Amino acid sequence: MFLCGLPPEQMTALGYRFYSRYVPEDEQPMLIELNRAGFSFYNNIPVNERKDWYISYDFHILNDGRRILVNHKLTPLALTSDGRIWLALCMVSASTHTEAGHIEMHRVGSSDFFEYNLTTRRWDKRQMPVLTDGEKSVLTLSIQGYTMTDIADRICLSPVTIKKYRQRIFEKLDVRNISEAIMAATNNKLL
Repeated sequence: MFLCGLPPEQMTALGYRFYSRYVPEDEQPMLIELNRAGFSFYNNIPVNERKDWYISYDFHILNDGRRILVNHKLTPLALTSDGRIWLALCMVSASTHTEAGHIEMHRVGSSDFFEYNLTTRRWDKRQMPVLTDGEKSVLTLSIQGYTMTDIADRICLSPVTIKKYRQRIFEKLDVRNISEAIMAATNNKLL
């Protein structure tokens, strides 16, 4: 968590104390609730399917009092003989949202996911947005650093059409710009 100015050794030594020290107090109850709800959900998944699921959520971390919104994705890699998480991959990246929350359980290879509602304390089934082949091409070429004009030339469309593709992508992914669209599409495995 270099965003907090910590070297890896200090992060390892802190363990879970990291959250009490570097997450704003007003968001700590959310993390406790999502931990409870996440494990409750996870324990209802058949053991042979548990490594196919991951949880994703957004929260702030503090760096000299400045709030930085991050997305945390936890994916099980190894389970104990009774199906508990023994080893997990934790990925932290910049969030594409503007506020904490967005607690979601995803199954790899499925467009369905479950979003946790902190008010009702229920998991609600949702559907991932579907990108057309054209939208995927625009995103893929954007990742490769091409401008809208370059993309238009490469896939034989006008820059105006490419702009329309991008606008549809932004609406589908609920983002504000191409950087957020790339991150959202990548994080949600839409490409």
